[in-house]
Amino acid sequence: MSTRVGILGYGNLGRGVECAIRQNEDMELCAVFTRRDPKDLCVLTKKAAVVSVDELLQWKGRIDVLILCGGSATDLPRQTPEYARDFNVVDSFDTHARIPVHFARVDEAARAGSHVAVISVGWDPGMFSLNRLYGNVILPEGSDYTFWGKGVSQGHSDAIRRIEGVRDARQYTIPVEGALEAVRAGENPVLSAREKHTRECFVVLEEGADVARVEDAIKTMPDYFSDYDTTVHFISQEELMREHGGIPHGGFVLRSGVTGWEKEHKHLMEYQLRLDSNPEFTASVLVAYARAAHRLYREGEKGCRTVLDIAPAYLSPRSGEALRAALL
Repeated sequence: MSTRVGILGYGNLGRGVECAIRQNEDMELCAVFTRRDPKDLCVLTKKAAVVSVDELLQWKGRIDVLILCGGSATDLPRQTPEYARDFNVVDSFDTHARIPVHFARVDEAARAGSHVAVISVGWDPGMFSLNRLYGNVILPEGSDYTFWGKGVSQGHSDAIRRIEGVRDARQYTIPVEGALEAVRAGENPVLSAREKHTRECFVVLEEGADVARVEDAIKTMPDYFSDYDTTVHFISQEELMREHGGIPHGGFVLRSGVTGWEKEHKHLMEYQLRLDSNPEFTASVLVAYARAAHRLYREGEKGCRTVLDIAPAYLSPRSGEALRAALL
């Protein structure tokens, strides 16, 4: 049974979702919903409708899952609980500190509408979250370490672009190499956020923007930059597109722990991602969890879930028998 998908938002992430759907034979893109004039938007999937977001509710019953491709700063906190009442939804909300509040609001809405919502889907939160869980339960005597980058953070770049006076921006998260090597050496260092990463921002200003005010707004932004050593470069739009046009990313999840009666044996678990396209990889994870959301809904489930709550087999189009034969 195919899963009929709608995409809300057609930026880098929305286009990535469209490409990922093409690689999954049991998924079908039915519609792209946009805040722009639909006549001005050309999508790659010829059979997909392009529809104004104002008409989204008219698609109730015509799509199985709505994948929300907006930003975490302002879009998803509003959109996900709003649409979870009427659709099964999946989002990539990635503001870690606010996930519990977001979960509660989405869960209330999804239960009220008897739908399934899956939030904070991607690689972190998402795949990295799963690996942190595996590390904790396998090595309960140990320490967690997560390093991001070097790469472009879509959420952080979007947060900068929403500052008044900013035309465009890219933000790179960069691991502190000495901290990463100390973890790999089994030193179990206690590291603050500032000691693990630096942030580097490349910003294009609107004409007449206050440089000092924009730089201060970036460096003091809570949940994004205030806890890190942040460098801000102001450059032209041409330089931004020439030198920073791609969206690579990646990172590491490590769990350093011990086993044995006297804790005499040391172990290191490490999971690494190297991504040529951050949004396309995130989109591929979203599509897999859209499949899971549809399956859970067909089973009569409702309410909000995260990647920690969903069995891995729900992500695959293969049967349990096929998975056991091929992968177990």
